[in-house]
Amino acid sequence: MISFTSAQLTVWLATLIYPLARILALIASSPLLGNRQVPARIKLGLGVMLTFIIAPTLDSHALPDPASAQGLLILAQQIVAGLMMGFSIRLIFSAIEMAGDIAGMQMGLGFANFFDPQNAGFTPLLAQFLGILVALAFVAMDLHLQMLAALAASFQAFPISSTPFTAGAFLTVAEWGGSLFAFALQLSLPLIAALLTTNLALGILTRSAPQLNIFAVGFPITLAVGFGVLLLVVPFIAPLLSLAFQQALETVGRVMQQLGGY
Repeated sequence: MISFTSAQLTVWLATLIYPLARILALIASSPLLGNRQVPARIKLGLGVMLTFIIAPTLDSHALPDPASAQGLLILAQQIVAGLMMGFSIRLIFSAIEMAGDIAGMQMGLGFANFFDPQNAGFTPLLAQFLGILVALAFVAMDLHLQMLAALAASFQAFPISSTPFTAGAFLTVAEWGGSLFAFALQLSLPLIAALLTTNLALGILTRSAPQLNIFAVGFPITLAVGFGVLLLVVPFIAPLLSLAFQQALETVGRVMQQLGGY
């Protein structure tokens, strides 16, 4: 007859619940996997499957009861750690969409909005186009698999324990976000420069020929210039995205090490 004690049951429960909290937090905050269109059952099933794969590699002998005060503190730490990992990678998508939003406003497409099911809101046309492009590149470069590999490595850099967080990890995420939005502005600079030159030329043309209807002529010219520059810029986005995602994974590893006190 198979028998086990309540202490053994507590250890087994702790071995599964703590990593599951970090994994589910990452899935909820990460791009693609955290999409609202992905059913909750699939997210939960993926989290449980990853937990059963990762849990046997963890040291669970010194873990407290998840229902105790110390256990709830550890559970909160695992949720925050998972959210920080997913948020660090999602920032790239937000930065690229910001670049598309800035470029679309300069092209005169600020009124062209589409419903974005991922964010449950309306997104400018160009921002949604670049967002889809980034999502396809994310899958094509197997970055979703590298993200899961970084998740598994995070349990070694930041083991499950009651050690309190350090402020350096949050500062690293904030600095990473600031550098990404600077990257988004730099990505949209070619379009901004070309459209600024176009608008200056149209302004000079309007002054020299006041009878010219600038609204009838300027809008198609601005669109043509914008899409032409975008056609030239798109081939150079892929290597920049690859570099940004690699830096994001390195940032995730550094954040986990800082959370672990290294």
